[in-house]
Amino acid sequence: MNIKVRPKKQLGQHFLTDHNTAKRIANTLTGYGDYKSVIEVGPGTGMLTQYLREQPYSLILSEVDQESIDHLINEKGYHSSDFIGDFLQIDPAYLSKEQVAVTGNFPYNISTQIVFKVIEHRERIPEMTGMFQKEVAQRICAPHGSKVYGIISVLTQAFFHAEYLFTVNEGVFNPPPKVKSGVIRLQRLPSSPNCKTEDLFRVVKTAFNQRRKMLSNALKPVLPEDYVDEMKVLSKRAEQLSVADFIDLTRSIYGGH
Repeated sequence: MNIKVRPKKQLGQHFLTDHNTAKRIANTLTGYGDYKSVIEVGPGTGMLTQYLREQPYSLILSEVDQESIDHLINEKGYHSSDFIGDFLQIDPAYLSKEQVAVTGNFPYNISTQIVFKVIEHRERIPEMTGMFQKEVAQRICAPHGSKVYGIISVLTQAFFHAEYLFTVNEGVFNPPPKVKSGVIRLQRLPSSPNCKTEDLFRVVKTAFNQRRKMLSNALKPVLPEDYVDEMKVLSKRAEQLSVADFIDLTRSIYGGH
């Protein structure tokens, strides 16, 4: 039974068709953090999956497209027990059993949500690699001072070392996207910021909400009335602050843990 998998726009699917690219992405996994299992998000037709299978990890497939699941089971020899459902809906208790890496040719429309899910479960996810729309990949890895440095840059780099690995052209996909793609690697930092995660999220999001304004204006919703700017940062704009600055700023507003 030949099950043809149609790429579905509403799922943000662009299936990888190039073996070399798939092999390169599979090889971005390093084993950092001593994980034994890898979750592939959005295996689609299984182009990347076949090379992940050659890696020394047990493979878990997160797929919501039933057509893809049927294709991988009936045509490629995978088993229904290899699949978990929607990565964004995963039960944290499932991740809590062991360290696990995440990789994939991520559906464009949920790629940033996948990153935030990884941040949320960072105690269990020491490494994440994979393919994003190029501008999203660049944003995640951007240094402070860059035009594309923003909320996802700071919040990812507060918990992970982020590295842009290589660019992928439009022609290796079906259907070809209108933009290039970028492959990145995130590796969990040895220690977490010494402030509450929700406080850091609040400060960073508030700061970048009005990124053209000086922080003295942008941060008004979170600054105490009697706040003393000992760090001398309120005359700057959000993109001028490093990740470490944002952590220090959060501590100065809310205190530590």
